[in-house]
Amino acid sequence: MSGGLFEEDRRRDEAEDDDGDFSDMLSEMRILLPGAQMLSAFLIILPFNAGFAHIDHTEKLLFLATFFLSLTSLVLLSAPAIQHRVMRPLKDRARFKRVATKQIVAGSFTLAIALVLGTDLVISEVFGSTVGMAMAGVMAALVAIAWWLMPMYLKRHAGV
Repeated sequence: MSGGLFEEDRRRDEAEDDDGDFSDMLSEMRILLPGAQMLSAFLIILPFNAGFAHIDHTEKLLFLATFFLSLTSLVLLSAPAIQHRVMRPLKDRARFKRVATKQIVAGSFTLAIALVLGTDLVISEVFGSTVGMAMAGVMAALVAIAWWLMPMYLKRHAGV
């Protein structure tokens, strides 16, 4: 009898951890989505600026890549929330979380690239392509360190 109670307690603890992890995931999306939305909004209005017509073809291609990646990040970052609503009630929460996590990571990756390209696009227009590329490199390093390398290091070495 006591073994059954312990098993029930273990399942309840796992379910609570499961819900906590799920809440964390939703909170993380709430952090990432506004950044992707703001970048996309900025990029949507850019072509309607009078000076946009005067940028060269290479800058227009850079804009296209930045815009596409920004919108891709919006789609990927918002997908888990929409899928969760459509699939209610969830039958396999663990599988849903695995898929949602992959979508969030992919959306974060496309957002990171869009931020780097957007940095180059803006800084190049103001200070020239050399400074733009240098600042884009700095932004790429910052994103790589803060978003990817530091968490991997902490996970391996600090037991986080």
